[in-house]
Amino acid sequence: MGFNEFDYFRYKVSALTGVDLNSYKGPLMERRLKTLMTRLGIDSYLAYARLLEQDDARREEFKSWFTINVSEFFRNPDKFEELQNVFIPYLLKRSPSLKVWSAGTSNGSEAYSVAIILKETTPFGRHQVLATDVDKEILEVARLGVYKERDLVNVSPERLKTFFEPHPDGYRVRESIRRMVTLRQQDLLKDEFETNLDLILCRNVVIYFTEPAKNEVFQKFSRSLKPGGILFVGATESIINPSQIGLEIVSPFFYRKIEDR
Repeated sequence: MGFNEFDYFRYKVSALTGVDLNSYKGPLMERRLKTLMTRLGIDSYLAYARLLEQDDARREEFKSWFTINVSEFFRNPDKFEELQNVFIPYLLKRSPSLKVWSAGTSNGSEAYSVAIILKETTPFGRHQVLATDVDKEILEVARLGVYKERDLVNVSPERLKTFFEPHPDGYRVRESIRRMVTLRQQDLLKDEFETNLDLILCRNVVIYFTEPAKNEVFQKFSRSLKPGGILFVGATESIINPSQIGLEIVSPFFYRKIEDR
């Protein structure tokens, strides 16, 4: 068999950055790669592999560019209202202190959204919110907690006044909310998952994965939830045959871990 430049590139990317291109949908992957290569003035995968091998900054740039970082507070507000009015009260009846995970949290707005809901619902609750993402740089944005007005279009004036403070670059999440969230780098395709979770939010993340990778992540989410725990996915995502992995759909985009009967 002859030398395959793209196979070599995928191998080098995995070795140098930890990003497994085999787990991403082909058209999306190729489109993002071509855009980045054009921007860098590179015309071959072999040349790009050499650049990644030689330049630390280009490796970090690749990871930041390739991982999709699009998020905003209370994205799909009606679903977050349902989370607050239906599923958080349901979970609090089962446990007074909730263990929540925002997987693929991007800039942290999703994790802070659920922290705000928990603060409103139980002001003195001792909840844990874990927020993870594969991109180290976007986690620094989340850690700072400063957002532009465009990120806050779904934040009511009351919430803006209560949970944010003015900042030269927009608004900053108040420390009382930032303290509720633990930020950590994690690759959903390779790393171990937390267990004994009450609620997992993973929204508009796995749509970029291949079907086998997506199915594996959903199975791992199911194993991570307590019996009766809730998985909240994005509006463009669905789980085929959820019962096969121990889940049942309880509302559009909400799945519950089936309890032992």
